[in-house]
Amino acid sequence: MSPSSERRTITGFSNSTVKYLRSLREKKHRKREGKFLAEGLRLLTDARECGHVPEILVMSDTRDPHPLLAELEAAVAAAGGAIIETSPDILTKITGKSNPQAVAGMFAEFDTSLTQLARSAAPIWLVAQELRDPGNLGTMLRTCDAVGAGGLILIDDCADPFSVEAVRASMGAVFTQAIAQARWDEFVPWLRGGEGQLVAASLRDAVPYRGAPYQAPCFILVGNESQGLPEDYEAECDLRVTMPMKGRADSLNAAVAGAVLAYEVLDSLSQQT
Repeated sequence: MSPSSERRTITGFSNSTVKYLRSLREKKHRKREGKFLAEGLRLLTDARECGHVPEILVMSDTRDPHPLLAELEAAVAAAGGAIIETSPDILTKITGKSNPQAVAGMFAEFDTSLTQLARSAAPIWLVAQELRDPGNLGTMLRTCDAVGAGGLILIDDCADPFSVEAVRASMGAVFTQAIAQARWDEFVPWLRGGEGQLVAASLRDAVPYRGAPYQAPCFILVGNESQGLPEDYEAECDLRVTMPMKGRADSLNAAVAGAVLAYEVLDSLSQQT
């Protein structure tokens, strides 16, 4: 253990640390503290491998030994973090999940400004406008990871990427992907300040999504789950594409549409190299 690290056992639901960690399930407390929760050994291992170590590690006192957990404990101790052992019932209270994982961690939120993005770092980026469902947000982060995207840019009033639900749905991609948050009137000048093609699925002056002239870096814009993209946002796009709908449905789920388009862009760009 590092001299500045702390290890203790918590047995009471009224413990102040339990109350503090539980409060991070609410957005107002996360934003005030700049902290968020993540749970599960696999997710926390992904975080550690990406250079993110929890400031507080909470473990069930009924956990089974695991070499990855031992490595995680060592990393937290080396960083001077706190290691807490507690009961599964208290872990349930902290995470809000009736069958919690045996381990959870508290992390500092990341810098989500546009200025920290390096657009040349990847050929594909996903952009979501007013995406409200944290499950969809987490799924889009997973898509980013799967296609080798640079990250996810959240435009206007989106779900919180650091909510327990979004972090859980991301399956660890919240740690592997860059995340930025901005208003539309901030994003457009940033985008136009360098290279970047803005592409959206649309019915307005659109071409088939297969074989469209995609260019890297390609920023794939997805709209709100129920309303889609505002007309003026679509008008700003360099390329609008349409995906065929063979059944009765008139649209795809926002995260699914982003994934379909991302893989088409990935295939197109790979053929250009």
